Amino acid sequence: MPILKGAVTFARFRVEGFDERETSWISKNLKAHPFEPIRKASEDDRSAGWVELEDRDRSGFATGSVHYGEHALFSYRIDVLKVPGGQLRDELDRWLKVFEAEHTRPANRREKNDARAALKQQLRQKLSPRTRTFDVAWNLKTQELQVWAASRKTVEEIEAALEKTFGIKVLALAPAAAAQALGFKEESLSPTPELSWPDFEAGAEVSDG
Repeated sequence: MPILKGAVTFARFRVEGFDERETSWISKNLKAHPFEPIRKASEDDRSAGWVELEDRDRSGFATGSVHYGEHALFSYRIDVLKVPGGQLRDELDRWLKVFEAEHTRPANRREKNDARAALKQQLRQKLSPRTRTFDVAWNLKTQELQVWAASRKTVEEIEAALEKTFGIKVLALAPAAAAQALGFKEESLSPTPELSWPDFEAGAEVSDG
């Protein structure tokens, strides 16, 4: 959990469309879109949803587990359960050799496909999902929101999940976007002459003398 461990990689956003609500409103919405574990008997290889910040296996979202002062803190969990392709090919090759030895002929396409499906399901039962969690810190007073993730694809997925869960609009708060929101013109963001010195651009040291 990056918020608790002190990691510093995060994306910043501004929330629009949020009005003052009861304290329990955040918890109720999270609880309506919880993380659900992958069922090994299914064909699903991915699951994602909200979990509590301090326990990635809990999605009950009691009010006290979400609100910390003026912040709402929670996590987005992604589980992936995927049989490695190489492992499945090795198992299928062994099965084909046994089948041919027992039946004195190669397996036909239907038999091969049925065997692949059965072997994949057997391997799934032995695997554990790969789990990752990404923390979200939402300042309910200033409406600034932070998503603690480095992958652009993951950040975009969490953005969409936030908008769906809470019925809000999440806007990137990159420096240029923040300046635009404050009314600064794009040309005013250009480097100053001091920052354009050749020695500075080249990384040369500037002496006091």
